Amino acid sequence: METHDYLKHNKAAWNQKTDVHVNSDFYDLAGFLEGKSSLKSIELYLLGDVKGKKILHLQCHFGQDTLSLARMGAQVTGVDLSDKAIAKAKELNEEMGLDAQFVCCDVYEAPNFIDEKFDIVFTSYGTIGWLPDLNRWAEVISHFLKPEGHLVFAEFHPAVWMFDNDFSYIQYSYFNEETIIEEETGTYTDREAPIATKTVSWNHPLDEVLNALLQNDLTLNCFNEYNYSPYNCFNKTEEFEEGKFRIKHLGNKIPMMYALMATKK
Repeated sequence: METHDYLKHNKAAWNQKTDVHVNSDFYDLAGFLEGKSSLKSIELYLLGDVKGKKILHLQCHFGQDTLSLARMGAQVTGVDLSDKAIAKAKELNEEMGLDAQFVCCDVYEAPNFIDEKFDIVFTSYGTIGWLPDLNRWAEVISHFLKPEGHLVFAEFHPAVWMFDNDFSYIQYSYFNEETIIEEETGTYTDREAPIATKTVSWNHPLDEVLNALLQNDLTLNCFNEYNYSPYNCFNKTEEFEEGKFRIKHLGNKIPMMYALMATKK
């Protein structure tokens, strides 16, 4: 499959997933509407006080994190490829009486849709695997940041994506050596959901991530790795502390996520 097909397949997949996710316990929309923030402590620490800040949230899904930032006083614009997700985000924004903006487009095309500069670009958890070229991704981030603006990025560790779905064997290379095409039923919020999707993704090792940022006028401020996930979105997990999940039979032996902050020169 050529990479130019990936947008079509991934958009269709995420449109299907959105319908399931909105109604899932995983995203707890009822609790969110009652005031619960969807943001996790890892990114909140890096974001700091966002009141009055202009934030661009890339790959925002149906907007919970975007709207959580708006509740905190930020002026936020969310971007996502899925038109169903963006439609739901706009609906929630109106229902909650917030002033977030939402744009439906591919990350790489965002500069053609948004003519602003931002204090912070934020993106998190399960985002870059859908993008074939991280240099273009970093170019977009650098384009949107004001001088001395920050990228705040939290993501699942590439080591996690080496495994099969049950973490029983190594299925894929750590390195970005192949286009990964998967067909599956269900989704991470409900394995039994009556949907079938075809997705196209890539595994991006850490040097690819860091070099893309460094080569696009970003300076690394901090980089942290974690031996747990704040989301229970994998198979064979256990919650060893509240809100912290590991693969039960692997314990603390593998990194499961990382987070970084970088500053535009």
